[in-house]
Amino acid sequence: MSDKPPLAVALVHYPVLDRRGDRVTSAVTNLDLHDIARIACTYGVDSFYVVTPVAAQQELVAAILGHWREGHGAGYNPDRKDALARVQVVDSLDAACQDWEARCQRRIQPLLTGARCTDGLSFGEGRELLQRTPTLLVLGTGWGLAPEVFAQGWPMLTAICGVGDYNHLPVRAATAIILDRLLIGREVE
Repeated sequence: MSDKPPLAVALVHYPVLDRRGDRVTSAVTNLDLHDIARIACTYGVDSFYVVTPVAAQQELVAAILGHWREGHGAGYNPDRKDALARVQVVDSLDAACQDWEARCQRRIQPLLTGARCTDGLSFGEGRELLQRTPTLLVLGTGWGLAPEVFAQGWPMLTAICGVGDYNHLPVRAATAIILDRLLIGREVE
């Protein structure tokens, strides 16, 4: 790894909440795979974990990745191939943590995100964390990470706030904003 902070992103599809607050497994989307891989590549993120325990969803991801890594898409769009090279599918957030820790060869720190987190770390504090330890940025799909993820006691980033009361960004947009604020240092006070 280079001088930049070792950083990976985990996009969690289980356990997450639905609009009623029920624990569910959300669907993997083609847009999330492509866009978050491209965002991760743009910001120099080392790995992008897609977390889903559903075999059919894992097969879908494998088919999409196969097309863009080895299939027709690899020659058609080499930039997309490069971005998608950092994508890995895992069964659980624990598996993502274990793999990232093995790759970093030292203890890692998961860093949670959520639209309802009002008392978490500032982005400046998040940047400081990245300088100290390899970090796994954890993003939830659906209506956010389930309570048992937050119960792990891992640090959380303060939510991104817009100009009004509406606060439900697409996960792709949230990923870009968070990485920009953490890695480039742009912060809204």
